[in-house]
Amino acid sequence: MRIATWNVNSITARLPRLLAWLESSGTDVLCLQETKCTAEQFPSEPLRELGYEAAVNADGRWNGVAVLSKVGLADVVMGLPGGPEYDGVQEPRAVSATCGPARVWSVYVPNGREVEHAHYTYKLGWFEALKSAVAEDAAGSRPFAVLGDYNVAPTDEDVWDPAVFVGATHVTPAERAALAALREAGLSDVVPRPLKYDRPYTYWDYRQLAFPKNRGMRIDLVYGNEPFAKAVSDAYVDREERKGKGASDHAPVVVDLDV
Repeated sequence: MRIATWNVNSITARLPRLLAWLESSGTDVLCLQETKCTAEQFPSEPLRELGYEAAVNADGRWNGVAVLSKVGLADVVMGLPGGPEYDGVQEPRAVSATCGPARVWSVYVPNGREVEHAHYTYKLGWFEALKSAVAEDAAGSRPFAVLGDYNVAPTDEDVWDPAVFVGATHVTPAERAALAALREAGLSDVVPRPLKYDRPYTYWDYRQLAFPKNRGMRIDLVYGNEPFAKAVSDAYVDREERKGKGASDHAPVVVDLDV
């Protein structure tokens, strides 16, 4: 079974690439983030033609998540149970579903913006709610994983130059402590292998030739419970999909399971 996660940075802008990638990659389940469309605008029909059902939590703003599955889609939960609001609404940043033998969450964790910003406090509160919401599945016997854009680099090894990020979000002790707390709920970091270079970055800024210079970050993560982690036979970053015109600034992270 092949499961992947990908921040597509607008499914409308990326649809031809997405469809081509799904056809070539043999992916059974794909968690998407930053769809930037409403649920009504989501391209369900062309995905259905490829054999994918879709669970979509999106409202057309700068967020939006989805789970695509060729192996069934059941027990769908929209949103983050008990999650905090920002500007009076719970943003569409989470959706979960059972896909064949596994249960998955697709999450788009708040960016945080700046350490002193209200969005940073919101981000930490969102992580707390996520830990509570996944605890039961994390402790279960079924393969379970939370996949998505976490907007946190777990360690200094996960950014191209730690000195560049001093004082910025994505690397602060509080954000990394939130990741550690999530692992304490019974999840472990499934670290993919890079297809090039020595570090499995998943995101490269569009500016300043960051991708050709490999100035990246590993912020798209797969956190799986013990049954999920034990079933992993391979995991890699498909950095080829970051290349060329019209690419997302994130690359897919792909995980193969023997289930």
